Amino acid sequence: MTLQVQKVIENKLKTAFTPDFLQVLNESHMHAVPVNSETHFKLVIVSDLFEGMRPVQRHQRVYKLLSEELAGGVHALALHIFTSEEWQEQERVLSSPACIGKNG
Repeated sequence: MTLQVQKVIENKLKTAFTPDFLQVLNESHMHAVPVNSETHFKLVIVSDLFEGMRPVQRHQRVYKLLSEELAGGVHALALHIFTSEEWQEQERVLSSPACIGKNG
């Protein structure tokens, strides 16, 4: 049985970052792609492993971890990466905007 892309991403993130909170949302339906696509994801990761890292370093770690998926069918990742302390101060994660190409 082949794992869905979303499940593969979740498993890799859980293993690599042992997050306190993890949310992997498939936002492909908001874009001009075929139904049931797994091409656009929004990730919210809360892990103290990111302590002392600049945002760009955090993003680089995730991109490196998911390089195989990004080289395949995953087109876009919206990354929201926090330490536990930052997450407690965060009121919410903003909703992703609709894709311009979706209806145009």
